[in-house]
Amino acid sequence: MQSIIHRAIVVPHSRCILSCASSNLCSSLGTRHFSHKQQCEEEITRYMNILAARLGKGSSEEETLQTLFSDRACDAIPLSQKLVHHLLVRYKDDWKSALAVFKWAGSRSSFEHSPESYDMMVDILGRMKVMEKLKFLLGEMREGGFVTLNTVAKVMRRFAGAGQWVDAVRVFDELHTFGLEKNTDSMNLLLDTLCKEQFVEQAREIFLELKQHIAPNAHTFNIFIHGWCKVCRVDEAHWTIQEMKGYGVRPCVISYSTIIRCYCQEGNFSRVYELLDEMQAQGCSPNVITYTTVMCALAKAEKFEEALEVAERMTSSGCRPDTLFCNSFIYTLGRAGRVDEANYVFKVAMPKAGVAPNTSTYSSMISMLCYHAQEKRAFEILKEMENSGNCKPDLQTYHPLIKSCFRTGNIDSLLNDILNDMINKHHLSLDLSTYTLLIHGLCRADRCNWAFSLFEEMIDQDIIPRYRTCHLLLDEVKQKNMYQAAEKIEDLMKNL
Repeated sequence: MQSIIHRAIVVPHSRCILSCASSNLCSSLGTRHFSHKQQCEEEITRYMNILAARLGKGSSEEETLQTLFSDRACDAIPLSQKLVHHLLVRYKDDWKSALAVFKWAGSRSSFEHSPESYDMMVDILGRMKVMEKLKFLLGEMREGGFVTLNTVAKVMRRFAGAGQWVDAVRVFDELHTFGLEKNTDSMNLLLDTLCKEQFVEQAREIFLELKQHIAPNAHTFNIFIHGWCKVCRVDEAHWTIQEMKGYGVRPCVISYSTIIRCYCQEGNFSRVYELLDEMQAQGCSPNVITYTTVMCALAKAEKFEEALEVAERMTSSGCRPDTLFCNSFIYTLGRAGRVDEANYVFKVAMPKAGVAPNTSTYSSMISMLCYHAQEKRAFEILKEMENSGNCKPDLQTYHPLIKSCFRTGNIDSLLNDILNDMINKHHLSLDLSTYTLLIHGLCRADRCNWAFSLFEEMIDQDIIPRYRTCHLLLDEVKQKNMYQAAEKIEDLMKNL
């Protein structure tokens, strides 16, 4: 059945005339209808290139649509779900072209959009905040019976993301018109959408009304726990735990861990310990994520001994470590000055527990060793990493090594070797933070020319330096009487 939008389209020429006029072209492209599996990638690419040459030329999707209709090459393209999917993905940031393709494809008698294509189009319009078009398409989907709960979730999320939470609620209220049911699952979708966009109070009011007809479950309350924590109202989140119990719903480790994370962010560790004890008392043991969250927060607050006590608490509880926990544990031990113990965790405890190191594990070890001026061992760990075959260094791996070069004054040879390995051996592209680190270090080390060459390099790569970096480098080049360099930096600073 043709959709409302597609039936309203006026095709600017006769298909019979077009078919006769383009018979040679049709034979070269092939006019039969390909299925999703039949159409190969080469054909998809060829057809996409034909369409791409016509798309984006109109000021509106209607003008673009008319361009597609009036082009013989486009008319000869055999449509498939796969081709339309690729086109919608390609034009996900250009809603006019995406909608034109969608309408054009839907008007073809040999083609019918899948529910997935409709959902993709809805998501594109919603993400680009073209809400009136979205509403119209939703109405079309209602008539065709294409609306699923997944569609509703996307639509509500996009309305809420555009600040139109009332429209999100209206979609929920109209579920029956889509042939869908108001139940716990659909209610949770609405509440989750509102809470993620920080409309937690509105979600709460709606829940108080809906709970008279729809029974909440554990997920309902976890949604509110996440929502209250997101708006930094952790006491309401903690109260929700008690509300769960009143409904006969048992709080789970996710419920408690979410609140614990929020208290950690606030630095309220007394409440963290109370909740850990409460979890144990309720028979809901903390998991490795819970313990890692607490240990990281304590280490960040430089409460290293307390952080290590949390690690001991986890071990004694029988909870198995994972890679993320071990990475945090190594960092904490290093900052506490217990380098040998960190090395034992890396070399012995992790292999014994069957925990595989990742790039962050090696980077944590390198950072710790550089922090304690053990650069030789840090480079040994880097070599182990390169030889492991499982992990490759990233930019963060090299940052402590670069800092060590500046601290030790070993710049001219070692820093060149490090940069050569980063760029030529591991094919890493320097980012803003790496350029900033290098330029600041070189300025302080009286390597002004090198610093300015890196500055020019980052500009050429369209990486905009921070104002502080420009100011520091400007002072240095002026002291060296590098007038052209100073002029270039000043010109850039005017636009920052």
